[in-house]
Amino acid sequence: MARVLATDEAKEALTKFKGLVQGDLETLVSQLDAQGQKLSNPNVWDGPKAIDFRNLWPDTHRALRTAKEKLDTLRQNGDLPAQPLRAAADVI
Repeated sequence: MARVLATDEAKEALTKFKGLVQGDLETLVSQLDAQGQKLSNPNVWDGPKAIDFRNLWPDTHRALRTAKEKLDTLRQNGDLPAQPLRAAADVI
């Protein structure tokens, strides 16, 4: 039989994790993306530092999009991690 362990620490961490994914972290990623889009526009910001930023922005933008997609997947599948915790709680 596979080991199932769900400590109070795990339950608390899962609750906090879900809260961060569903709120603060997803919001932060969206805000960073929006501001990065503005800063990458040479009609908004230009000069040597702006050029450096624009050179880095495409990779950063892709990474933020990927992070947002993964956060969306975690949010949509949010009940999956809870299942082992509920099962373990039922056993205890």
